[in-house]
Amino acid sequence: MDTERTTAKQNSSLEITQSLEEDPLVDGPLIPPDVLESAIRRQFQSLPTSWLAILLTCIHAAFFGLSVALAVFCSIKENVVNCKQYIHDFETQTIIAIAKVALWLLIAVFERYVQHHHSRTRNRGYLQFYRSTRNLKRLPFFIHSAGNAAFLLILSARLSFKSNEQSLMYMYLLLGVLVLELCFSVPCLLFYTVKVMQFNTEKPAPDINQEEHSNAYSGTRSLINTEIGFRDSSSVEEVVEKQADLIEYLKQHNTLLSKRLLSLTSQQIRD
Repeated sequence: MDTERTTAKQNSSLEITQSLEEDPLVDGPLIPPDVLESAIRRQFQSLPTSWLAILLTCIHAAFFGLSVALAVFCSIKENVVNCKQYIHDFETQTIIAIAKVALWLLIAVFERYVQHHHSRTRNRGYLQFYRSTRNLKRLPFFIHSAGNAAFLLILSARLSFKSNEQSLMYMYLLLGVLVLELCFSVPCLLFYTVKVMQFNTEKPAPDINQEEHSNAYSGTRSLINTEIGFRDSSSVEEVVEKQADLIEYLKQHNTLLSKRLLSLTSQQIRD
């Protein structure tokens, strides 16, 4: 009697195991990998900052040209009567300083606008491009901020040591500051524009996808370019920052992958 009960229990457990192994995990066909990959593949989004950098370069060049023309016509050649028709009771240095502050505000807005779009690019997985342009996009703002400080020192010295004989010297110093700003700021903007235009033209895949693609062709899982871990020739802060950016991107990518997987699974179940 006991032998029959034991045999029956074994047969029932075997039937349950076989039924579980034969039943599919989901009702319906499995999701093809190509469908899921195409569903989560993000369309490349170009950076709309190159045209703004070109516009800012033109504004800076126009500001420099008008400032030099105003300084030469009203201060160096001392055409006071003709200048009064246009600048009224304002001094030439005051007008240049006000225009310079307006230009600095435009550059500050440009820096914030560019930072916003570059942060979105980093979240989309373009970590290498973000790090390569991180300091470049800030340089014009720092250059003009230093120029404002130099302007303030020169104008303060002019107010402290009032002398008609030295007024022309202060104007030359102000023009020298403008020349230095033009020589350092415009190349940065042009170089940034070239890098952004190359990025938009190439339309590369995110960094992690490029590494997977290269590893698939090479047949090895080389970690030379990923810089995971500490090396004597690398900075700890840089390695930690790269890992943090990569982890943040992978978290967002996995979240999107889970949402698309659930959506496609529920859609196949309904069909």
